[in-house]
Amino acid sequence: MSTYRIRFLPDEITVETESNDLVETRDGLPGSILALALKNHLEIDHACGGVCACSTCHVIVREGFDSLSEASETEEDMLDNAPGVTLQSRLACQAVADGSCDLVVEVPNWNRNLVSEGH
Repeated sequence: MSTYRIRFLPDEITVETESNDLVETRDGLPGSILALALKNHLEIDHACGGVCACSTCHVIVREGFDSLSEASETEEDMLDNAPGVTLQSRLACQAVADGSCDLVVEVPNWNRNLVSEGH
C-alpha cells in the first residue's frame, strides 16, 4: 500500500489517497479518478453516471499517465466524441491509478460545471 496525490487543475486542489483505496461509488470504477474526486467533494461532470457511456468526464492527465489502468476499447470510442482530446486524455470514470506516482489531472474548461444554483 502506498500513498499518492492527485492534483486537479486548474483549481490547484490536491487530494491524498492510498493505492488500495478502491472506494466504492455509484459513479465510475472503484478507485477511478472520478470516484476519488467525488469522495473528496470535487465535482467532475459525468452525465452518464460514470458508466463509460459518454465523454463528459474527459480529463487530461498531465503527470502520471503511465500509472493508470489501460483504456478499454469502449473508453477509447467514447473519447472520440470528446472535444480537445490529447494523447494524455482519459475518462475520469475509467482511469484507475496503481499508486506508483502522483497524478496531475486537468479538467478542461468545457467539462467544468460552473453553474451555481440560487436558493
